[in-house]
Amino acid sequence: MKWVKQHPVVTNMITLYKKKRFWAGLLLAQFLLFYVFSKSGVMISFFERFFELQKAVHQIIFSWIPFSLGDVLYILLGIFLMYCIIKCFKKTSRNISLLRILLIINVFYFVYQIFWGMLYFQIPIIKKLSSQEEPTVAKAKVLALKYLTQCKETRKKVKQDHNGIFVVTDLKSIQKEILFQQSKLPEYISDKKAPQVNSFKPSLFKNVMSFTGILGYYNPFTAEAQYNSELPNTYIPFTSAHESSHQLGFAREQEANFVGYLIGIHSKNIELRYSTEYFTLKSLLNFIVDEDPEFVKSVLANYSPEMKKDRAYEKSFVLKHQGFLNEFFGFTNNLFLKSNQQEGSVTYSYFIDLLLNYEKV
Repeated sequence: MKWVKQHPVVTNMITLYKKKRFWAGLLLAQFLLFYVFSKSGVMISFFERFFELQKAVHQIIFSWIPFSLGDVLYILLGIFLMYCIIKCFKKTSRNISLLRILLIINVFYFVYQIFWGMLYFQIPIIKKLSSQEEPTVAKAKVLALKYLTQCKETRKKVKQDHNGIFVVTDLKSIQKEILFQQSKLPEYISDKKAPQVNSFKPSLFKNVMSFTGILGYYNPFTAEAQYNSELPNTYIPFTSAHESSHQLGFAREQEANFVGYLIGIHSKNIELRYSTEYFTLKSLLNFIVDEDPEFVKSVLANYSPEMKKDRAYEKSFVLKHQGFLNEFFGFTNNLFLKSNQQEGSVTYSYFIDLLLNYEKV
């Protein structure tokens, strides 16, 4: 029998094809595997315990770096992916570039899931509260009036710039207070370890973030809490508390809002408390506005002069940075939240649900 020797180029093409098929199949297998894991209480518990370990290790390794290492990693990854995509347009390098992209996606997806993704399937906080009643507009109104009064009083005690706009005077002390308050969370809500490691970082993407509506984000690969340092100061303390809640291990966005609320609302740091009270008031008004816009107008009209200046500055910041990126990131974030069994980015009723049941209005 005569054997026909294949040309080296043909052999190489077949090998690359098999490798691409392997990595594509492995990615599909990962999707199915982590889907099965998400339905298992035992596996979710395992990933919760694993998160505590990797969180502690990552914060020790990365927290001392003065800039966001996670952002640098994202930049390098983005550059390499763009290089591979460009190479895909050339026939001679198309197959190897596609193979590299598939390899990167597999590794990224696997690491993301074991470090963070499975935490979206933890037991919801709402199930840990003694009261689990449906939120109502009537209850939200009572709480809105309460926080309006508190905001007006707290606003008198904070500093402001020459334009009368609230300013943060000591961000480091706010961060220190957030870490302290993490250890004071009610045990029935959080049994997570608060390592007291400061790993808050201003994002390197702040200029882009201002046009996307993203206030901050948690990097699961380095355990850093990023915030947009260009934001109006009314946002920054509570955004930091929110991202610190992700650092603790609360993955769902509205649960991170609620834990951030618990961190800030009882704080002795007046700047953190004002930012938290103000966020809570705005969230309640957003919940109420569709049902009773006149009530919301009445509350806004009763803002103190200082609060009105803070609100006007926030509105001018948002209007200045509106555009295509804002809509695009809002759409993609909405899809991401829903893919992880969360409400969409526009709906904040779960936070209000947690808030009203906790406050027992």
